[in-house]
Amino acid sequence: MVVTSGGIDKLEAYKRLKMPEVWFWQDGKLSIYHLRVADNAVSYEQISSDELLPSLDIAFLTHCIDIPNHVEAAKTFRQAL
Repeated sequence: MVVTSGGIDKLEAYKRLKMPEVWFWQDGKLSIYHLRVADNAVSYEQISSDELLPSLDIAFLTHCIDIPNHVEAAKTFRQAL
């Protein structure tokens, strides 16, 4: 998993590194991409939930990321675990 503020163009670089999952945080939105291999073709597919951590509530994580105070954000996230 890679968390980056980079753009979709960086997916090609991550594909060469065979990163199984890439997360992008842009304009207040989290986008998750999972590496797929089919018929000798390798590409990223945008997914709505994390395949490596399927029980992770992405909407709640996004809410916590938006909390301006990072201590409060971490506390809120930990309490939900």
